[in-house]
This record gives sequence, structure tokens and C-alpha cells, in this order.
Amino acid sequence: MFGSASFWRQFAAGLGVGGVMALTGCASNYEPGAKGSVRDTASCREARSELDRLDAKGVPAQIEAASAGKKLSAKQQANVDRYNRLLQVYLGSRCHL
Repeated sequence: MFGSASFWRQFAAGLGVGGVMALTGCASNYEPGAKGSVRDTASCREARSELDRLDAKGVPAQIEAASAGKKLSAKQQANVDRYNRLLQVYLGSRCHL
């Protein structure tokens, strides 16, 4: 009935539509758990400042190295952990919006 190429085109189109719908849902501002969370601009500024400082020290490269399986010194690992915690605070507080 349908050729193999037709099936795969329809399949790819379905994946594309599904991906667009998923991204649209992710872009929505509706967050049931947030309940109008208010971000503290001072905390956001402090977190961003600390992230910038760690960026200047080369911590993102250390994160990539750790992700690639390389061993880090205790100080480097502490910087990576600090960066990740600050990033969670920054994004969780919706400072980036």
C-alpha cells in the first residue's frame, strides 16, 4: 500500500511535529510548582557575579574535563561543585528570565 520511503517520510514528519510540540510546552511560563515565585534580584546578582568569576578562572573547561572522565584536583573539583550549585540557584530562581 505505502512504500517504505513514504513511511519514513511520515515518521520523520511526525517526529518533527512532536519535537515542536514538546519545545512549545517547555517554553511555556506555566509552572504549577512555582506559584508565582519571586526572584531576589540581589541573590541573582550575587550568583551571576560568582558564576562570572568562576568562568574567568576556567571552571567550564574543568567541568568538560570532569565530564570526559579526567581526574581533577580537590580544589578544581570544589570549583566545579560550587559552579554547579550556583548554576542551579541561578536557574532555579529564574534569574535568567
